[in-house]
Amino acid sequence: MNAINEVNTSVLIIDDEELVRDNIEEILSPRKYAAETTAINQAASILFDEPEPILAPRTSNIPVFTIDKASNGMEGLKKVQASIENKTPYAVIFLDMRMPGWDGLETAMQIRKFDSKAEIIFITAFTDRSIEEIVEQAGQNVGYHCKPYAAEEIIQLATKGVTDYNRLRNLESLIESISSIGLNKNQLTSLLKNILDQLATTIDTDMALLGKLHDDLSYEKVLSIGAMDEKFNLDELVSRVKDHPMHPEEVLQFDELVIARMNGYSVFAVLKKQGRLKTEKMYLLRLFVQNAAQAIRNAELNEELLRKEKLSAVGKAIGMVMHDLRSPIKNLSLITGLMREEGVPSDWLYMIEGYAAQASEIFDDFLDFIRETPVTKQPVLIKPMLEAAISHLPPRDGLESVNITINSPFDLTVQGDESKLRRTIINLVNNATDVLLDQQIENPQVSISVVADEDTDHVQIAVKDNGPGIPAELLRTLFEPFVTKGKSNGTGLGLAIVKQYVEAHGGKISVMNNNGALFTITLPLH
Repeated sequence: MNAINEVNTSVLIIDDEELVRDNIEEILSPRKYAAETTAINQAASILFDEPEPILAPRTSNIPVFTIDKASNGMEGLKKVQASIENKTPYAVIFLDMRMPGWDGLETAMQIRKFDSKAEIIFITAFTDRSIEEIVEQAGQNVGYHCKPYAAEEIIQLATKGVTDYNRLRNLESLIESISSIGLNKNQLTSLLKNILDQLATTIDTDMALLGKLHDDLSYEKVLSIGAMDEKFNLDELVSRVKDHPMHPEEVLQFDELVIARMNGYSVFAVLKKQGRLKTEKMYLLRLFVQNAAQAIRNAELNEELLRKEKLSAVGKAIGMVMHDLRSPIKNLSLITGLMREEGVPSDWLYMIEGYAAQASEIFDDFLDFIRETPVTKQPVLIKPMLEAAISHLPPRDGLESVNITINSPFDLTVQGDESKLRRTIINLVNNATDVLLDQQIENPQVSISVVADEDTDHVQIAVKDNGPGIPAELLRTLFEPFVTKGKSNGTGLGLAIVKQYVEAHGGKISVMNNNGALFTITLPLH
Protein backbone atom coordinates (compact mmCIF):
# COMPACT_ATOMS: atom_id res chain seq x y z
CA MET A 1 0.00 0.00 0.00
CA ASN A 2 1.25 3.49 -0.77
CA ALA A 3 2.38 5.52 2.22
CA ILE A 4 0.41 8.56 3.29
CA ASN A 5 0.99 11.52 0.94
CA GLU A 6 2.57 9.29 -1.75
CA VAL A 7 -0.02 9.80 -4.46
CA ASN A 8 -0.82 6.89 -6.79
CA THR A 9 -1.79 8.23 -10.24
CA SER A 10 -1.45 5.00 -12.23
CA VAL A 11 -4.19 4.57 -14.85
CA LEU A 12 -4.97 1.46 -16.92
CA ILE A 13 -7.02 1.79 -20.14
CA ILE A 14 -8.70 -1.43 -21.36
CA ASP A 15 -10.43 -1.08 -24.73
CA ASP A 16 -10.40 -3.18 -27.89
CA GLU A 17 -10.22 -0.05 -30.08
CA GLU A 18 -6.68 1.29 -30.40
CA LEU A 19 -8.02 4.72 -31.35
CA VAL A 20 -9.92 4.98 -28.05
CA ARG A 21 -6.94 3.79 -26.00
CA ASP A 22 -4.62 6.27 -27.64
CA ASN A 23 -7.17 9.08 -27.38
CA ILE A 24 -7.64 8.67 -23.61
CA GLU A 25 -3.87 8.45 -23.21
CA GLU A 26 -3.43 11.67 -25.16
CA ILE A 27 -6.03 13.41 -22.98
CA LEU A 28 -4.34 12.34 -19.75
CA SER A 29 -0.70 12.59 -20.89
CA PRO A 30 0.81 15.80 -19.52
CA ARG A 31 3.94 15.62 -21.68
CA LYS A 32 1.99 15.48 -24.94
CA TYR A 33 -0.31 18.26 -23.75
CA ALA A 34 2.67 20.36 -22.72
CA ALA A 35 4.38 19.83 -26.07
CA GLU A 36 1.25 20.80 -28.03
CA THR A 37 0.69 23.86 -25.85
CA THR A 38 4.30 25.00 -26.33
CA ALA A 39 4.10 24.53 -30.11
CA ILE A 40 0.85 26.52 -30.39
CA ASN A 41 2.18 29.33 -28.22
CA GLN A 42 5.40 29.53 -30.28
CA ALA A 43 3.44 29.67 -33.54
CA ALA A 44 1.16 32.39 -32.13
CA SER A 45 4.17 34.38 -31.00
CA ILE A 46 5.63 34.32 -34.53
CA LEU A 47 2.36 35.01 -36.38
CA PHE A 48 0.86 37.61 -34.09
CA ASP A 49 3.93 39.02 -32.39
CA GLU A 50 2.36 38.16 -29.03
CA PRO A 51 4.87 37.78 -26.17
CA GLU A 52 2.22 36.30 -23.85
CA PRO A 53 1.08 32.68 -24.43
CA ILE A 54 -2.46 32.28 -25.76
CA LEU A 55 -2.85 28.83 -24.16
CA ALA A 56 -2.34 28.45 -20.44
CA PRO A 57 -0.27 25.52 -19.24
CA ARG A 58 -2.05 22.52 -17.81
CA THR A 59 -3.38 23.50 -14.38
CA SER A 60 -1.33 22.33 -11.42
CA ASN A 61 -4.24 20.63 -9.65
CA ILE A 62 -4.52 17.98 -12.40
CA PRO A 63 -2.42 14.93 -11.45
CA VAL A 64 0.47 13.73 -13.59
CA PHE A 65 -0.94 10.39 -14.69
CA THR A 66 1.05 7.24 -15.48
CA ILE A 67 -0.70 5.40 -18.30
CA ASP A 68 -0.82 1.70 -19.23
CA LYS A 69 -3.01 0.18 -21.96
CA ALA A 70 -4.54 -3.20 -22.78
CA SER A 71 -6.51 -4.29 -25.84
CA ASN A 72 -8.76 -6.87 -24.13
CA GLY A 73 -9.92 -8.09 -20.75
CA MET A 74 -7.41 -10.93 -20.35
CA GLU A 75 -4.47 -8.66 -21.17
CA GLY A 76 -5.85 -6.08 -18.73
CA LEU A 77 -6.15 -8.70 -15.98
CA LYS A 78 -2.51 -9.76 -16.49
CA LYS A 79 -1.41 -6.13 -16.12
CA VAL A 80 -3.49 -5.82 -12.92
CA GLN A 81 -1.98 -9.03 -11.51
CA ALA A 82 1.53 -7.79 -12.34
CA SER A 83 0.83 -4.42 -10.71
CA ILE A 84 -0.32 -6.12 -7.50
CA GLU A 85 2.73 -8.41 -7.47
CA ASN A 86 5.01 -5.40 -7.99
CA LYS A 87 3.15 -3.41 -5.29
CA THR A 88 2.33 -0.70 -7.86
CA PRO A 89 -1.47 -1.09 -8.14
CA TYR A 90 -3.59 0.98 -10.48
CA ALA A 91 -5.64 3.76 -8.92
CA VAL A 92 -8.05 4.08 -11.87
CA ILE A 93 -9.07 1.63 -14.59
CA PHE A 94 -10.94 2.88 -17.69
CA LEU A 95 -12.85 -0.10 -19.06
CA ASP A 96 -14.89 -0.59 -22.24
CA MET A 97 -18.15 -2.50 -21.76
CA ARG A 98 -18.39 -4.30 -25.12
CA MET A 99 -15.22 -6.16 -26.12
CA PRO A 100 -14.44 -9.48 -27.84
CA GLY A 101 -13.91 -12.31 -25.35
CA TRP A 102 -14.59 -11.01 -21.85
CA ASP A 103 -16.92 -8.04 -21.88
CA GLY A 104 -16.34 -5.14 -19.52
CA LEU A 105 -18.38 -6.53 -16.64
CA GLU A 106 -16.72 -9.95 -16.79
CA THR A 107 -13.33 -8.24 -16.93
CA ALA A 108 -14.22 -6.14 -13.88
CA MET A 109 -15.32 -9.24 -11.97
CA GLN A 110 -12.03 -10.98 -12.80
CA ILE A 111 -10.06 -7.90 -11.76
CA ARG A 112 -11.93 -7.75 -8.43
CA LYS A 113 -10.55 -11.17 -7.54
CA PHE A 114 -7.11 -9.53 -7.30
CA ASP A 115 -7.82 -5.83 -6.74
CA SER A 116 -10.90 -4.64 -4.87
CA LYS A 117 -9.64 -1.09 -4.40
CA ALA A 118 -9.06 0.35 -7.89
CA GLU A 119 -11.65 2.86 -9.09
CA ILE A 120 -13.17 1.27 -12.22
CA ILE A 121 -14.79 3.63 -14.75
CA PHE A 122 -16.80 2.07 -17.58
CA ILE A 123 -16.57 4.06 -20.83
CA THR A 124 -19.09 2.74 -23.33
CA ALA A 125 -21.48 3.72 -26.09
CA PHE A 126 -24.04 1.18 -24.86
CA THR A 127 -26.17 1.17 -21.72
CA ASP A 128 -27.26 -2.47 -21.82
CA ARG A 129 -26.18 -3.01 -18.20
CA SER A 130 -27.96 -1.29 -15.31
CA ILE A 131 -25.82 0.53 -12.77
CA GLU A 132 -27.36 -1.70 -10.06
CA GLU A 133 -26.12 -4.83 -11.84
CA ILE A 134 -22.68 -3.31 -12.33
CA VAL A 135 -22.37 -2.27 -8.67
CA GLU A 136 -23.57 -5.67 -7.44
CA GLN A 137 -21.00 -7.57 -9.49
CA ALA A 138 -18.10 -5.11 -9.81
CA GLY A 139 -18.23 -3.40 -6.42
CA GLN A 140 -19.33 0.00 -5.16
CA ASN A 141 -16.24 1.89 -6.32
CA VAL A 142 -17.23 2.03 -10.00
CA GLY A 143 -18.30 4.79 -12.39
CA TYR A 144 -20.19 4.77 -15.67
CA HIS A 145 -19.76 7.24 -18.53
CA CYS A 146 -21.20 7.07 -22.04
CA LYS A 147 -19.42 7.74 -25.32
CA PRO A 148 -18.90 10.13 -26.96
CA TYR A 149 -16.94 11.91 -24.25
CA ALA A 150 -15.19 15.26 -24.01
CA ALA A 151 -11.53 15.52 -23.06
CA GLU A 152 -12.40 17.57 -19.97
CA GLU A 153 -14.80 14.83 -18.83
CA ILE A 154 -12.05 12.19 -19.01
CA ILE A 155 -9.69 14.44 -17.05
CA GLN A 156 -12.35 15.05 -14.40
CA LEU A 157 -13.18 11.34 -14.13
CA ALA A 158 -9.53 10.35 -13.81
CA THR A 159 -8.77 13.13 -11.34
CA LYS A 160 -11.75 12.27 -9.16
CA GLY A 161 -10.93 8.57 -9.31
CA VAL A 162 -7.30 9.15 -8.31
CA THR A 163 -8.38 11.52 -5.54
CA ASP A 164 -10.94 9.08 -4.11
CA TYR A 165 -8.50 6.19 -4.34
CA ASN A 166 -5.71 7.99 -2.51
CA ARG A 167 -7.99 9.45 0.16
CA LEU A 168 -9.26 5.97 0.98
CA ARG A 169 -5.75 4.50 1.05
CA ASN A 170 -4.54 7.34 3.30
CA LEU A 171 -7.49 6.70 5.58
CA GLU A 172 -6.58 3.00 5.74
CA SER A 173 -3.01 3.93 6.66
CA LEU A 174 -4.21 6.30 9.34
CA ILE A 175 -6.51 3.61 10.74
CA GLU A 176 -3.54 1.26 10.95
CA SER A 177 -1.39 3.89 12.65
CA ILE A 178 -3.89 5.09 15.26
CA SER A 179 -5.09 1.63 16.26
CA SER A 180 -2.03 1.09 18.47
CA ILE A 181 -1.66 4.62 19.86
CA GLY A 182 -1.18 4.90 23.61
CA LEU A 183 -2.64 8.18 24.80
CA ASN A 184 -2.10 10.59 27.58
CA LYS A 185 -3.96 13.88 28.05
CA ASN A 186 -1.41 15.88 26.07
CA GLN A 187 -1.72 13.56 23.06
CA LEU A 188 -5.51 13.47 23.07
CA THR A 189 -6.05 16.95 21.60
CA SER A 190 -3.62 16.22 18.78
CA LEU A 191 -5.35 12.94 18.02
CA LEU A 192 -8.81 14.57 18.02
CA LYS A 193 -7.59 17.27 15.61
CA ASN A 194 -6.16 14.60 13.33
CA ILE A 195 -9.44 12.68 13.47
CA LEU A 196 -11.47 15.77 12.59
CA ASP A 197 -9.13 16.77 9.74
CA GLN A 198 -9.17 13.27 8.25
CA LEU A 199 -12.95 12.95 8.47
CA ALA A 200 -13.40 16.37 6.86
CA THR A 201 -10.95 15.54 4.05
CA THR A 202 -12.51 12.14 3.40
CA ILE A 203 -16.05 13.45 2.99
CA ASP A 204 -14.87 16.67 1.27
CA THR A 205 -16.20 19.35 3.61
CA ASP A 206 -14.92 22.69 4.89
CA MET A 207 -17.38 22.85 7.81
CA ALA A 208 -17.12 20.36 10.66
CA LEU A 209 -17.41 20.39 14.44
CA LEU A 210 -16.10 17.94 17.05
CA GLY A 211 -17.32 17.97 20.62
CA LYS A 212 -17.96 15.93 23.74
CA LEU A 213 -21.45 14.55 24.33
CA HIS A 214 -21.94 14.28 28.09
CA ASP A 215 -24.20 11.89 29.99
CA ASP A 216 -26.82 14.63 30.46
CA LEU A 217 -26.80 15.07 26.64
CA SER A 218 -25.19 18.50 26.89
CA TYR A 219 -22.64 19.20 24.16
CA GLU A 220 -19.21 20.75 24.69
CA LYS A 221 -17.40 22.04 21.61
CA VAL A 222 -13.77 20.96 21.39
CA LEU A 223 -12.61 21.69 17.81
CA SER A 224 -14.14 23.06 14.61
CA ILE A 225 -13.34 23.66 10.95
CA GLY A 226 -14.83 26.63 9.10
CA ALA A 227 -17.92 28.48 10.32
CA MET A 228 -19.88 25.39 11.34
CA ASP A 229 -20.94 26.63 14.77
CA GLU A 230 -21.82 30.07 13.38
CA LYS A 231 -23.86 28.95 10.38
CA PHE A 232 -25.79 26.11 12.06
CA ASN A 233 -27.73 25.97 15.30
CA LEU A 234 -25.73 23.73 17.60
CA ASP A 235 -28.78 22.71 19.66
CA GLU A 236 -30.56 21.49 16.51
CA LEU A 237 -27.54 19.46 15.47
CA VAL A 238 -27.25 17.87 18.90
CA SER A 239 -30.98 17.06 18.89
CA ARG A 240 -30.40 14.85 15.87
CA VAL A 241 -28.11 12.71 18.01
CA LYS A 242 -30.57 12.73 20.90
CA ASP A 243 -33.60 11.84 18.79
CA HIS A 244 -31.94 9.17 16.65
CA PRO A 245 -30.64 5.93 18.21
CA MET A 246 -26.96 5.57 17.34
CA HIS A 247 -24.28 3.19 18.42
CA PRO A 248 -21.44 4.64 20.50
CA GLU A 249 -19.24 4.23 17.40
CA GLU A 250 -21.24 4.98 14.26
CA VAL A 251 -21.43 7.15 11.14
CA LEU A 252 -24.79 8.23 9.73
CA GLN A 253 -25.83 10.55 6.92
CA PHE A 254 -28.90 12.80 7.01
CA ASP A 255 -29.14 14.56 3.65
CA GLU A 256 -26.17 16.98 3.66
CA LEU A 257 -25.26 16.29 7.31
CA VAL A 258 -22.85 13.52 8.34
CA ILE A 259 -22.73 12.57 12.03
CA ALA A 260 -19.99 10.41 13.55
CA ARG A 261 -19.89 9.23 17.16
CA MET A 262 -16.93 7.72 18.98
CA ASN A 263 -16.61 7.00 22.65
CA GLY A 264 -18.58 10.02 23.83
CA TYR A 265 -17.31 12.37 21.12
CA SER A 266 -19.50 13.44 18.20
CA VAL A 267 -18.51 14.99 14.86
CA PHE A 268 -20.95 17.02 12.74
CA ALA A 269 -19.92 17.74 9.15
CA VAL A 270 -21.81 19.38 6.27
CA LEU A 271 -21.20 18.09 2.74
CA LYS A 272 -20.41 20.59 0.01
CA LYS A 273 -22.65 18.73 -2.43
CA GLN A 274 -25.87 16.79 -1.96
CA GLY A 275 -25.72 13.05 -2.53
CA ARG A 276 -25.11 9.79 -0.69
CA LEU A 277 -21.57 8.88 0.23
CA LYS A 278 -20.32 5.73 -1.49
CA THR A 279 -20.63 2.47 0.41
CA GLU A 280 -16.87 1.90 0.50
CA LYS A 281 -16.31 5.39 1.87
CA MET A 282 -18.97 4.92 4.56
CA TYR A 283 -17.43 1.55 5.40
CA LEU A 284 -14.00 3.09 5.89
CA LEU A 285 -15.45 6.05 7.80
CA ARG A 286 -17.13 3.65 10.19
CA LEU A 287 -13.91 1.68 10.49
CA PHE A 288 -11.96 4.88 11.13
CA VAL A 289 -14.42 6.04 13.82
CA GLN A 290 -14.29 2.67 15.54
CA ASN A 291 -10.49 2.69 15.66
CA ALA A 292 -10.38 6.33 16.76
CA ALA A 293 -12.66 5.50 19.67
CA GLN A 294 -10.46 2.56 20.56
CA ALA A 295 -7.36 4.76 20.56
CA ILE A 296 -9.13 7.16 22.94
CA ARG A 297 -10.14 4.35 25.26
CA ASN A 298 -6.56 3.03 25.00
CA ALA A 299 -5.22 -0.21 26.35
CA GLU A 300 -8.27 -1.53 28.23
CA LEU A 301 -9.98 -2.21 24.85
CA ASN A 302 -7.03 -3.84 23.09
CA GLU A 303 -8.86 -7.14 22.77
CA GLU A 304 -11.86 -5.41 21.19
CA LEU A 305 -9.51 -3.55 18.85
CA LEU A 306 -8.01 -6.78 17.56
CA ARG A 307 -11.45 -8.22 16.81
CA LYS A 308 -12.50 -5.16 14.82
CA GLU A 309 -9.20 -5.08 12.94
CA LYS A 310 -9.78 -8.73 12.09
CA LEU A 311 -13.24 -7.89 10.76
CA SER A 312 -11.93 -4.99 8.67
CA ALA A 313 -9.03 -7.04 7.28
CA VAL A 314 -10.91 -10.18 6.24
CA GLY A 315 -14.48 -8.96 5.78
CA LYS A 316 -14.30 -8.06 2.11
CA ALA A 317 -12.16 -11.03 1.14
CA ILE A 318 -14.46 -13.51 2.88
CA GLY A 319 -17.45 -11.71 1.42
CA MET A 320 -16.10 -12.24 -2.11
CA VAL A 321 -15.43 -15.93 -1.41
CA MET A 322 -18.89 -16.44 0.05
CA HIS A 323 -20.47 -14.63 -2.89
CA ASP A 324 -18.73 -17.03 -5.27
CA LEU A 325 -19.66 -20.11 -3.22
CA ARG A 326 -23.30 -19.14 -2.70
CA SER A 327 -24.41 -19.99 -6.25
CA PRO A 328 -23.11 -23.58 -6.35
CA ILE A 329 -24.50 -24.23 -2.85
CA LYS A 330 -27.94 -22.95 -3.90
CA ASN A 331 -27.78 -25.16 -7.01
CA LEU A 332 -27.55 -28.34 -4.92
CA SER A 333 -31.36 -28.57 -4.91
CA LEU A 334 -31.24 -28.99 -8.71
CA ILE A 335 -28.75 -31.83 -8.33
CA THR A 336 -30.82 -33.60 -5.67
CA GLY A 337 -33.87 -33.33 -7.93
CA LEU A 338 -31.98 -35.12 -10.69
CA MET A 339 -30.77 -37.73 -8.21
CA ARG A 340 -34.35 -38.46 -7.14
CA GLU A 341 -35.22 -39.13 -10.76
CA GLU A 342 -32.39 -41.68 -10.81
CA GLY A 343 -33.84 -43.46 -7.78
CA VAL A 344 -31.41 -42.30 -5.06
CA PRO A 345 -33.00 -42.80 -1.56
CA SER A 346 -34.77 -39.62 -0.45
CA ASP A 347 -33.46 -39.72 3.16
CA TRP A 348 -29.94 -38.93 1.94
CA LEU A 349 -31.21 -36.22 -0.36
CA TYR A 350 -33.19 -34.52 2.40
CA MET A 351 -30.01 -34.44 4.49
CA ILE A 352 -28.02 -32.91 1.63
CA GLU A 353 -30.73 -30.32 1.04
CA GLY A 354 -30.90 -29.48 4.74
CA TYR A 355 -27.17 -28.82 5.03
CA ALA A 356 -27.16 -26.91 1.73
CA ALA A 357 -29.98 -24.69 3.02
CA GLN A 358 -28.04 -24.12 6.26
CA ALA A 359 -24.88 -23.15 4.35
CA SER A 360 -26.89 -20.88 2.05
CA GLU A 361 -28.42 -19.04 5.01
CA ILE A 362 -24.98 -18.57 6.60
CA PHE A 363 -23.75 -17.06 3.34
CA ASP A 364 -26.78 -14.78 3.11
CA ASP A 365 -26.39 -13.65 6.72
CA PHE A 366 -22.71 -12.87 6.32
CA LEU A 367 -23.11 -11.01 3.03
CA ASP A 368 -26.03 -8.99 4.44
CA PHE A 369 -23.89 -8.20 7.50
CA ILE A 370 -20.90 -6.99 5.47
CA ARG A 371 -23.06 -4.99 3.03
CA GLU A 372 -25.37 -3.72 5.79
CA THR A 373 -28.29 -4.67 3.57
CA PRO A 374 -31.40 -2.61 4.47
CA VAL A 375 -34.52 -4.44 5.59
CA THR A 376 -37.70 -4.46 3.54
CA LYS A 377 -40.56 -3.97 5.98
CA GLN A 378 -44.00 -5.56 5.71
CA PRO A 379 -46.55 -6.65 8.33
CA VAL A 380 -45.30 -9.84 10.01
CA LEU A 381 -47.36 -12.02 12.34
CA ILE A 382 -45.04 -12.93 15.19
CA LYS A 383 -46.30 -16.39 16.19
CA PRO A 384 -46.29 -17.93 12.67
CA MET A 385 -42.84 -16.42 12.14
CA LEU A 386 -41.58 -18.08 15.35
CA GLU A 387 -43.10 -21.42 14.37
CA ALA A 388 -41.46 -21.21 10.94
CA ALA A 389 -38.12 -20.45 12.61
CA ILE A 390 -38.31 -23.55 14.80
CA SER A 391 -39.23 -25.72 11.80
CA HIS A 392 -36.17 -24.40 9.93
CA LEU A 393 -33.57 -25.08 12.63
CA PRO A 394 -30.43 -26.65 11.09
CA PRO A 395 -30.30 -30.41 11.69
CA ARG A 396 -27.94 -31.85 14.30
CA ASP A 397 -27.75 -34.98 16.43
CA GLY A 398 -29.87 -34.78 19.57
CA LEU A 399 -32.00 -31.81 18.49
CA GLU A 400 -35.19 -33.84 18.94
CA SER A 401 -34.39 -34.18 22.68
CA VAL A 402 -34.59 -30.39 23.27
CA ASN A 403 -38.03 -29.21 24.39
CA ILE A 404 -38.71 -25.97 22.48
CA THR A 405 -41.90 -24.11 23.43
CA ILE A 406 -43.59 -20.97 22.08
CA ASN A 407 -45.90 -18.82 24.17
CA SER A 408 -47.28 -16.01 22.01
CA PRO A 409 -50.61 -14.39 21.12
CA PHE A 410 -51.51 -15.19 17.52
CA ASP A 411 -52.49 -11.71 16.32
CA LEU A 412 -49.43 -9.64 17.34
CA THR A 413 -47.85 -7.98 14.31
CA VAL A 414 -44.58 -6.10 13.72
CA GLN A 415 -43.43 -4.19 10.68
CA GLY A 416 -40.35 -5.90 9.35
CA ASP A 417 -38.49 -8.30 7.09
CA GLU A 418 -39.90 -11.75 7.87
CA SER A 419 -36.86 -13.58 6.52
CA LYS A 420 -34.41 -11.62 8.68
CA LEU A 421 -36.61 -11.85 11.78
CA ARG A 422 -36.95 -15.60 11.26
CA ARG A 423 -33.18 -16.00 10.84
CA THR A 424 -32.66 -13.92 14.00
CA ILE A 425 -34.77 -16.38 16.01
CA ILE A 426 -33.12 -19.35 14.30
CA ASN A 427 -29.72 -18.01 15.31
CA LEU A 428 -30.69 -17.49 18.96
CA VAL A 429 -32.44 -20.85 19.32
CA ASN A 430 -29.68 -22.67 17.43
CA ASN A 431 -27.06 -21.14 19.77
CA ALA A 432 -29.11 -22.24 22.78
CA THR A 433 -29.59 -25.83 21.53
CA ASP A 434 -25.89 -26.11 20.64
CA VAL A 435 -24.88 -25.17 24.18
CA LEU A 436 -27.50 -27.41 25.79
CA LEU A 437 -26.45 -30.43 23.75
CA ASP A 438 -22.69 -29.76 23.89
CA GLN A 439 -22.86 -29.32 27.69
CA GLN A 440 -25.14 -32.39 27.98
CA ILE A 441 -27.72 -30.48 30.04
CA GLU A 442 -30.34 -32.77 31.60
CA ASN A 443 -33.88 -32.13 30.31
CA PRO A 444 -32.75 -29.38 27.85
CA GLN A 445 -35.35 -26.65 27.30
CA VAL A 446 -35.69 -23.49 25.22
CA SER A 447 -38.71 -21.25 25.73
CA ILE A 448 -39.83 -18.35 23.52
CA SER A 449 -42.22 -15.91 25.16
CA VAL A 450 -43.87 -12.90 23.54
CA VAL A 451 -45.40 -10.03 25.52
CA ALA A 452 -46.89 -6.81 24.13
CA ASP A 453 -46.57 -3.50 25.98
CA GLU A 454 -49.42 -1.32 24.75
CA ASP A 455 -48.18 1.68 26.74
CA THR A 456 -44.96 1.84 24.70
CA ASP A 457 -46.31 0.21 21.52
CA HIS A 458 -43.53 -2.34 21.66
CA VAL A 459 -43.35 -6.11 21.87
CA GLN A 460 -40.75 -8.18 23.70
CA ILE A 461 -39.59 -11.55 22.43
CA ALA A 462 -37.67 -13.48 25.12
CA VAL A 463 -35.58 -16.53 24.21
CA LYS A 464 -34.48 -18.44 27.33
CA ASP A 465 -32.68 -21.73 27.89
CA ASN A 466 -31.84 -23.75 31.01
CA GLY A 467 -28.16 -24.03 30.21
CA PRO A 468 -25.06 -22.76 32.09
CA GLY A 469 -25.57 -19.15 30.99
CA ILE A 470 -23.13 -16.73 29.34
CA PRO A 471 -19.62 -16.51 30.82
CA ALA A 472 -19.33 -13.25 32.74
CA GLU A 473 -16.31 -12.09 30.75
CA LEU A 474 -18.31 -12.31 27.51
CA LEU A 475 -21.53 -10.57 28.54
CA ARG A 476 -20.27 -7.05 27.70
CA THR A 477 -18.88 -7.95 24.28
CA LEU A 478 -21.20 -10.76 23.23
CA PHE A 479 -22.73 -8.92 20.25
CA GLU A 480 -19.36 -7.90 18.78
CA PRO A 481 -17.87 -9.78 15.81
CA PHE A 482 -15.76 -12.90 16.40
CA VAL A 483 -16.85 -13.38 20.03
CA THR A 484 -17.60 -17.04 20.72
CA LYS A 485 -16.91 -19.53 23.47
CA GLY A 486 -18.15 -22.93 24.56
CA LYS A 487 -19.66 -23.93 21.17
CA SER A 488 -18.56 -26.85 19.06
CA ASN A 489 -19.08 -24.79 15.92
CA GLY A 490 -19.68 -21.18 14.96
CA THR A 491 -18.07 -18.20 13.26
CA GLY A 492 -18.35 -15.68 16.08
CA LEU A 493 -20.51 -13.52 13.81
CA GLY A 494 -23.96 -14.93 14.61
CA LEU A 495 -24.89 -12.56 17.43
CA ALA A 496 -23.30 -9.56 15.66
CA ILE A 497 -25.62 -10.32 12.75
CA VAL A 498 -28.60 -10.75 15.10
CA LYS A 499 -27.88 -7.35 16.68
CA GLN A 500 -27.62 -5.69 13.26
CA TYR A 501 -30.92 -7.22 12.13
CA VAL A 502 -32.77 -6.19 15.31
CA GLU A 503 -31.47 -2.62 15.18
CA ALA A 504 -32.32 -2.39 11.47
CA HIS A 505 -35.94 -2.94 12.58
CA GLY A 506 -35.73 -0.05 15.05
CA GLY A 507 -35.40 -2.43 17.96
CA LYS A 508 -32.82 -3.44 20.53
CA ILE A 509 -31.53 -6.67 22.02
CA SER A 510 -30.13 -7.41 25.47
CA VAL A 511 -28.80 -10.46 27.28
CA MET A 512 -28.56 -11.54 30.89
CA ASN A 513 -28.15 -14.71 32.92
CA ASN A 514 -31.28 -15.96 34.69
CA ASN A 515 -30.90 -19.66 35.45
CA GLY A 516 -29.63 -19.90 31.91
CA ALA A 517 -29.16 -17.40 29.10
CA LEU A 518 -32.00 -14.93 28.49
CA PHE A 519 -32.05 -12.87 25.28
CA THR A 520 -34.70 -10.15 25.04
CA ILE A 521 -35.61 -8.52 21.72
CA THR A 522 -37.71 -5.35 21.80
CA LEU A 523 -39.45 -4.33 18.55
CA PRO A 524 -42.02 -1.66 17.67
CA LEU A 525 -45.53 -3.03 17.21
CA HIS A 526 -47.12 -2.57 13.80
